[in-house]
Amino acid sequence: MMRVGRPSFETLLTTAFVLSGLAWGGSLGARQMAGDATGLDRLEHLTVDWRFALGGPRAAPRGVVIAAIDDDTIKEFSGYPLPRNGLALIIRALAACDPRAIALDILFLDAGKPEADRELAEALRSTRSVVAAIGLFAGDGSPPRGAERLAAAELALVPQTAGVLMPIAALGAAAQSGLVNLATDLAGVPRHVPMIFHADGAILPSFALAAASAALGTEPVLGPDAVRLAGRTVSTDLGYHLPLRYYGPHGSIRQISVAKALRGELDPNDVRGQVVILGATAVAMGDTFATPFDRTVPGVEIMATAISNILAGDGLIRTPLVRKIDAAAAVVLPTLAVLLMAMRRSVVGLLLAAIVLAVWGVSTIAAFAQGYWLSVAIPLGAALPVATCYGLARLMRDRHLARRLAGQRATLTRFQSPLLVEHIVSNPAFLAQPVHQDVAVVFVDLSGFTGVAEALGPAWTRELLAGFHELVEHDVAEHGGFVTSFMGDGAMIIFGLPRPRPDDAARALRALSQLRTSIARWLEGLPPIASERLGARIGGHFGPAVVSRLGPAHHQHVTATGDTVNVTSRLLEVAKQQNAAVVVSEDLCGATRLADWPGGGASIGQSLEVDIRGRARPFRIRVLH
Repeated sequence: MMRVGRPSFETLLTTAFVLSGLAWGGSLGARQMAGDATGLDRLEHLTVDWRFALGGPRAAPRGVVIAAIDDDTIKEFSGYPLPRNGLALIIRALAACDPRAIALDILFLDAGKPEADRELAEALRSTRSVVAAIGLFAGDGSPPRGAERLAAAELALVPQTAGVLMPIAALGAAAQSGLVNLATDLAGVPRHVPMIFHADGAILPSFALAAASAALGTEPVLGPDAVRLAGRTVSTDLGYHLPLRYYGPHGSIRQISVAKALRGELDPNDVRGQVVILGATAVAMGDTFATPFDRTVPGVEIMATAISNILAGDGLIRTPLVRKIDAAAAVVLPTLAVLLMAMRRSVVGLLLAAIVLAVWGVSTIAAFAQGYWLSVAIPLGAALPVATCYGLARLMRDRHLARRLAGQRATLTRFQSPLLVEHIVSNPAFLAQPVHQDVAVVFVDLSGFTGVAEALGPAWTRELLAGFHELVEHDVAEHGGFVTSFMGDGAMIIFGLPRPRPDDAARALRALSQLRTSIARWLEGLPPIASERLGARIGGHFGPAVVSRLGPAHHQHVTATGDTVNVTSRLLEVAKQQNAAVVVSEDLCGATRLADWPGGGASIGQSLEVDIRGRARPFRIRVLH
């Protein structure tokens, strides 16, 4: 029966954050698709302003012109609002230039003088015209209490009014009506123009839709997430809201002064074939809004922008399909960020996750330039908190592991050479297969140790060996050697690990020379019972060996085997026979340049030929004095 291993902590941590990312991103994505407000809306609108600024102003297409009731016009009529018979004169002057339609962004809620109202009504009938109405909403923006939800799913988010203030009957019968209400964000910037409204069981058009319909001489047809006008399809957001795509700062839509029309100074080409929006542009009127390009834009220019977006088909595209893409990104980005950051090389993973998020950000800018409003705040708002928390959790985990590994490494170095520990930790497969190479081998041994150990007892003997081992390890490590093992009062040392170097023999000679000096100095500092009876013998040889791991699979040590090692151990016997402290092979000397010898070669002894126990042929050595 196959056993399933227990998942690691890292796997559990990554899985937990992947699931958290899916849940959090799915929640934000669901709210995005439903059109629910979130705390990220303000940030999203700020990024929209940045994207408008990056793209810069665009030339507004010909088709819409503003007949501006500006300061000159107000001065001409000695005040505002303009008298209705004066408005009738203006409309007739504009109509004489053959516009496609005239839309009055002016409310006519109260009756005026009957003659003036009749005159204005007749002027409106002389051309395709639209007059403004306004919807009233509950204070919190919710539908009136008791209002039934619309049955059709695509109409569920259409603004539902608590009432509508329509133009007086005389004018309402002479022209189409449309609601001038705008959808602004928390900063007061108009982001959408509702295309339709629900009022008293009826569907009413917005001012912008009514003006476009009048210009095209057709009735709008509502379709799924779109409005069709005379063969044009205008994509809309949820609830038939048209996202506004501004052209630039105040004045981007062409304007003509109404005063010029009254004085007969109007160029007919400025009006012919255009949709003319009549409204106040004088700043004193107070009907102004902030836009991404300007802080003070007359409301009539906002309406003109919406009408131009409808007729030219160049409005922002933010449909339910686009929102689904936002929702998908809100789920994918945090998941992908966590999986990338879970890579073994966390720095690379973090960089890749940052690149993925940056790619989404750049994609939203590129898409916006083409008129598509992809969300920045929702996907990044889903990804950044999850990725940040995961990164912090990984950082804490990695620091804990680093502390634990540092402790384990410190413990391991007490049982193994620090140089070799570093190499094994970074290369776990080191010497997984035996390696044939040349090595320099050094054996060191204390003579007279058995008698001293008998005299000192086990406790003092242990202290004596600890000092001796520390001394050997220090001198060997200083020259890049590796103590493979301490054998009581002796040690086996290899030069050529973790990999062979050209100066292995030279470093071995310098190390054994230093060992001889260090041991002599150390012996002088011991109590007489030890210093007078102890001595040191050192042997060195250079030649081929097999470097490998030895021992069972769960407990191995690194060592070298072969004739070179055996001969080196026998050199300690030769040193005893020669009454010498240091004996090295001719092979070790031959592998070393004269300049590499300790003392520049002054201590080189004569070459001797001796018998080695167990070997059939004589062996050449040198005794170092």
